[in-house]
Amino acid sequence: MRILITNDDGINAPGLKILTKIALQLTDEDNIFTVAPSNERSGVGHCISYTSPMMIAEIEKNRFSVDGYPADCVLAGIYHVFDGQKPDLIISGVNKGNNSAENVLYSGTIGAAMEGALQGIKSIALSQYYGPQNLSLKNPYEASEIHGVQVINDILDKKLPVSEGYKIFYNVNFPPHAAQDVCGVRYVKQGLRPSSFFSTKTHKSASGRDFLFVEGGNQHAVLSEDTDAQVNMDGYISITPMKADLTDYDTLNYLNKVL
Repeated sequence: MRILITNDDGINAPGLKILTKIALQLTDEDNIFTVAPSNERSGVGHCISYTSPMMIAEIEKNRFSVDGYPADCVLAGIYHVFDGQKPDLIISGVNKGNNSAENVLYSGTIGAAMEGALQGIKSIALSQYYGPQNLSLKNPYEASEIHGVQVINDILDKKLPVSEGYKIFYNVNFPPHAAQDVCGVRYVKQGLRPSSFFSTKTHKSASGRDFLFVEGGNQHAVLSEDTDAQVNMDGYISITPMKADLTDYDTLNYLNKVL
């Protein structure tokens, strides 16, 4: 099985090293290809370098750095590294921080998995929730490193369905706990953190100019039951099947009835 791995935290990110360890338990070293951004590209979603070229460099055998975005890395992997021969599996991550709830819509980690799905390839995004119970660990990625292979094998054992013309991909979030404290796996829907928004904070430079820094909302807000972020907070690994189709079918059906 040939595996393409990528991320949005950059080619030298610790989570990518964890992902490499996970991939090595799925296939042999010669079948693992890393194509990742040259620097951090968090929060870029499904962005691609449509209007400008990107440089790709092989920094060692089967390991490539791309001056682009995570979705670019998937395209580079398929059409440059594999010369159009698609890999059997794409894994994106392990992201530093969760990609549960509304974070899904901003995440470059998710963007890479989404691009893989659009290309017709089995794709999985892995993210590690951060919190007080794992930040103090020697390895904050412990839960994902220990349980990652089991989760991926569980997903691969299931047939990825096709719905409305779009391939399904999977969003996996590991809870902010030590590996031994993980309660299990839950298949759940994407949640939404109430009253938790991205915002900007202004900093004034010595010359009097304003600089804006984007700030995230409360990542530990309570959500409704049976949603990704809530089960993560409860100690469970969340697995959410997703597709690149933003249609609100309930509203569409309603409009077709009343119009």
